[in-house]
Amino acid sequence: MRSRLSRLGKLLVAFGKEDSGQDLIEYALVAALIALAATAGMSTVASSINEAFCKIGSKLVSYTS
Repeated sequence: MRSRLSRLGKLLVAFGKEDSGQDLIEYALVAALIALAATAGMSTVASSINEAFCKIGSKLVSYTS
């Protein structure tokens, strides 16, 4: 029983020291945060662009009439 606990303890210590996947997770979290911010900001930008095109379209119609 003691040897199993000793092996389990060594395994947990080794697992705690292993951090090779940590960088990948951090990059994935940063990419997700950027994607979330871009998605949230796109609605504001899209409405502003739509408003600008509507103004340009109405001016073009008034010039051609």
